[in-house]
Amino acid sequence: MRDHLPPGLPPDPFADDPSDPSAALDSVEPAQPLDADERIAVEEDLADLAVYEALLARRGVRGLVVICDDCQQDHYHDWDMLRANLLQLLVEGTVRPHEPAVDPCADSYVTWDYCRGYADAMMHTADED
Repeated sequence: MRDHLPPGLPPDPFADDPSDPSAALDSVEPAQPLDADERIAVEEDLADLAVYEALLARRGVRGLVVICDDCQQDHYHDWDMLRANLLQLLVEGTVRPHEPAVDPCADSYVTWDYCRGYADAMMHTADED
């Protein structure tokens, strides 16, 4: 069996297997680089994410919940995963699939809209002081 992983890592159980389930990914077209407007939007999301985490993590919020366009279910993303996804989007133009959170506590996650409103309220309060 020919292993394509660096020495020291466990062998790939599907190496050279013609029925490798990941073979379907080989036919996926490579992502296109983001255009200038898309890059700016992702960079703004990264900046917003840093603010939201700074404001909300200390209050026990673990990250964001988003409704998946494909399955119409809530997906829970911790702050670090969101940041990694956005950075990967900037570099590669796409986000790789990832494992969903296992039995997340829904009360520990909020929406982007909640974060925006909370940050706006905090800025308004700071302006009044």
